[in-house]
Amino acid sequence: MLIGITGTPGTGKTSVAEALRRRGHAVLDLKTTVAPYVLEHDDEMGADVVDVEAWAEAYADLDGFVEGAISHYLPCEKVIILRCRPDVLEKRLTPRGYSAAKIRENAEAEALDVILIETADAFATEQIYEIDTTFIDSETAADMILAFAEDKVPASFGSLDWSEYVMSL
Repeated sequence: MLIGITGTPGTGKTSVAEALRRRGHAVLDLKTTVAPYVLEHDDEMGADVVDVEAWAEAYADLDGFVEGAISHYLPCEKVIILRCRPDVLEKRLTPRGYSAAKIRENAEAEALDVILIETADAFATEQIYEIDTTFIDSETAADMILAFAEDKVPASFGSLDWSEYVMSL
């Protein structure tokens, strides 16, 4: 079973993946797989443009956990979306050396539910589990992910509303 762990940068994907690895689970970091599929680098956005269709086709037969901001483009059986309140997300992203524009873009994407919408467009509601990582640690998030993967908790998404962030701009 392929289970994707996705979310806006800074929501905790890498930390949660490390927590799962410490427990003995194999987790593929998708950032390490996209290089052959990069079409160009967008200097303005500070991001690579990836041929997502070719990349997803190459990794369609994976089994286990995959972690990355575009893992929801893979044919997963379940998808976990990590979320974080935009003002906290900005604080998490600042030490990474991102430009102010990139930090704002990511905070706005989180506030506007961009990854949630992309995921909901591609998967049935019973395949999606949304976790608010604003005030929980990676071990707690890993517990929640494993419970969903093992069908111990039902799917859940769409309950977070960060619209006050957008309204305050």
